[in-house]
Amino acid sequence: MRFEWWIRAAALSLVSVGLSTLPRPTAVGDEVFQVVLGERQLFVDDVGTDQMSNLIRTMHQPEKRGALIRPDKFQGEEAIQVRGAPVWDPHQRVFMYWLSGTKARYRTSPDGLHWTAVFPDGLSSATAGSSMMVRDPADRDPTRRFKAVRQSSGFVVSPDGIRWTKLDVPPIPGRDEGNFSYNSQHGLFIHTYKRGGPYGRSVGLATSTDFERWTDHGLIFHADAEDQRVGRQRIAARFADPNLHHPAYDIPATYNVDVYNMAVFRYESLYFGLPQMYHQTGKVPPDWPGFDKLPISDEMLVNYRRDGDWAGFHDVQLMSSRDLKSWRRLGNREPFLTASHLGAGAWDECSVSPPSYPLVHGDELWFYYTGAKYYGPVLLEHGRHRPSNAICLAVLRRDGFMSLDAGPAPGTVSTKPFVLPGPELFVNIDARAGSLQVEALDAAGKVIGASRKISGDRPHGKVSWESSQLGQLAEKVVRLRFTLRNGSLYSYWFEGGRRHTDQ
Repeated sequence: MRFEWWIRAAALSLVSVGLSTLPRPTAVGDEVFQVVLGERQLFVDDVGTDQMSNLIRTMHQPEKRGALIRPDKFQGEEAIQVRGAPVWDPHQRVFMYWLSGTKARYRTSPDGLHWTAVFPDGLSSATAGSSMMVRDPADRDPTRRFKAVRQSSGFVVSPDGIRWTKLDVPPIPGRDEGNFSYNSQHGLFIHTYKRGGPYGRSVGLATSTDFERWTDHGLIFHADAEDQRVGRQRIAARFADPNLHHPAYDIPATYNVDVYNMAVFRYESLYFGLPQMYHQTGKVPPDWPGFDKLPISDEMLVNYRRDGDWAGFHDVQLMSSRDLKSWRRLGNREPFLTASHLGAGAWDECSVSPPSYPLVHGDELWFYYTGAKYYGPVLLEHGRHRPSNAICLAVLRRDGFMSLDAGPAPGTVSTKPFVLPGPELFVNIDARAGSLQVEALDAAGKVIGASRKISGDRPHGKVSWESSQLGQLAEKVVRLRFTLRNGSLYSYWFEGGRRHTDQ
């Protein structure tokens, strides 16, 4: 079986700031909702929805598949990390991945699962890459095909993704964390970075259309009072569960929730944000007497005596936006990715760091993320610092961020009017115990076509019509009404007569 991989990667990030230089997607308030041919319409919010009844909107977590790249303790590796996603090179026909925390920083893979360390000749720290890397097929200069952000030193380009040249472009002012993506649809590079905010660490954003002239939009997302309230409940639940990792310190007076990192990307018709929410469970001062009782190295003891220490855990939440200005927190702020239970050998028993964007693999989305066993004091184990971080994989159904769910009683959702972009309608549904029927309505609300019922698990289900054909309504204004029983509806989209396939 041959797999064609592609990435709908890119932009994102903001709460309510004037970002006039950013591309403007279809406005929420447009009288006619815009549906683009081949672009899937997801049900994560009410944009494009006219009426909905007897349906429940549900967020779905990706299924974890374990660690793919682990630290080699015999090489002295402790914490392998990434702040990016693998990049497919169509010429070498391999995935390329730059890591940190390992001597073998550059890895390749033919399938995204099995990774080989590669040590290019003559590679030095000055010419090595960054995990925040993208491939830009649109650049006319082949020496700039690959682009990467180096958090503290600026921006680099490469013809092959291996040897890099630093641009004479200053770095965006920020702290020690960042993320990077490329919105190929609008030709927009997006770099998020850490800055201070109302409750501590927060997220800033900068954009560029040429990778050299950057606009710094400043602070665009931060934790709020509700995060503090929910965070205290989540910390209490963490310490009450014997199956979850307990951080080293539990000091309620120092509890706090802020944003450690934030990944942003465009997926189909909207933007998603993956904020990494840090739940601080304890902070101790430099003169804390407990340091003398911890199994730590002399080097770390000096650091703790100078700076103090803190502990906690991270989880990743889910947000969406249609315009990069207004953001919707999805799933009632429940984790999209969170720690695994103890005892199963997982590497993410304590914390998770966000994937930059998913890779689309057939009917699945593959998320590469950093999983951590520990966060807090760096303890010794058998005379060495214990290994803590690995690169893990989680898999989600394509379009599966959220679904509209119905039980035995029929649920319905109707769209706002839109100009029909193509003759063939497809849906992504799981109705193994039920069915979905679609009706086409004219602008006045009159039914002008009804589909045959669709059942089963159909991630790419073509809609067949009992009466009329959508092709006869080309470029006309229509509405769709979906009626669902005992199933989940994830998305719909239109194609132009020839089915696109990923396999």
